[in-house]
Amino acid sequence: MTRKRVSLAVAAAVAALLAVGLASLAGSSPAPPQRPRLTIAQMRARLAGSPPALAALHAQASQLLSGGLPAARARLAALRGTPTVVNKWASWCQPCRAEFAAFAGAALALGREVAFLGLDSGDTSRGHALAFLRSFPVSYPSYYDPSGQAGESITQSAFTPVTVFYDRRGREYIHQGPYAGQPDLERDVRRYALAG
Repeated sequence: MTRKRVSLAVAAAVAALLAVGLASLAGSSPAPPQRPRLTIAQMRARLAGSPPALAALHAQASQLLSGGLPAARARLAALRGTPTVVNKWASWCQPCRAEFAAFAGAALALGREVAFLGLDSGDTSRGHALAFLRSFPVSYPSYYDPSGQAGESITQSAFTPVTVFYDRRGREYIHQGPYAGQPDLERDVRRYALAG
């Protein structure tokens, strides 16, 4: 084999390994959010008949609530005894955006027995957050937290995304990083919020 053919063979092998590596990396990251199939009204209709505390959340679907840390803490106190999932996100956070479809789906699938709540933490533009929620609605509200104080206090982390699970007894479990899909998220909801 000539030197040129050996170089071409080595280059082809390196390119193939690089392609396999990139494909496996792409497969391990969350998929980008997909446009929702349901409107907010359709989500509310699917969740009709939920217990009052959960119905109150569904009535505020995709709303961006004010009040920061005091309001978020008061809502969590009102939900004590109800399995609860809190997702810290921001409209600029690509991993947050990628996992949003998983939260939309899980909140519909489990929203009659589990409270879902969002924290839009560290998002300096309320307009960007609202635009994102219009594009990717969910059946629960989020608290607007531009300073990041509520997000850091509740999730015990400066990073985004973070998900906190509370069971009926108030025990918490904190998951750092994004969820790859709805099945992984639902598994953890059952394990950490519904198990207790």
